Amino acid sequence: MQTNGATQLYLIRHAPVIADGLVYGRRDLPADCGNAARFASLRASLPDMDLVLSSPAKRCLQTAQMVWPKVKPRVEDALWEQSFGDWEGIPFADIPDHGQLDGAELAAFTPPNGESFDDVCARTAAIMGTLPAGRVAVVAHAGVIRAALSQALGGVPSALRFEIANLSLTSILILPERQYVVREVNRCC
Repeated sequence: MQTNGATQLYLIRHAPVIADGLVYGRRDLPADCGNAARFASLRASLPDMDLVLSSPAKRCLQTAQMVWPKVKPRVEDALWEQSFGDWEGIPFADIPDHGQLDGAELAAFTPPNGESFDDVCARTAAIMGTLPAGRVAVVAHAGVIRAALSQALGGVPSALRFEIANLSLTSILILPERQYVVREVNRCC
């Protein structure tokens, strides 16, 4: 395959979580993989991959297995969702109201014993800097995909404005000079 040193990055958000109504972030909940037609549509929209990476989360590994049944993804801890610390496992309604935060304040905000979106962006940027040339798929979380977009856009706060749906595809071309071209965002297959 001719890549000219570029990386074509395909970011896929995991299938819907079988949720319990509580904040889950790093809680390892399973995915609902019952929509075979949606997985088939996603699979048909993708080229063959040179490398498939996944978050260690069960929901991401299950999604990767449904999209590429014959491929074992390389698991990367840096692809975990944001840790919401003490807020994980509590009802969403119990998260304290912090008032109006602008984009930079929201990106820097750290839940008690958790991590900020800025932290997620830093670890995502580090892994993006090590990707090989070719076609690379990443099965991860909305926060990680937004963090990859922040790298491509050159600014963290703006990436928080993107909606990233379950089983959606976001595609970024990474040129050899580490310049980025966002090809598509949140395409539902």
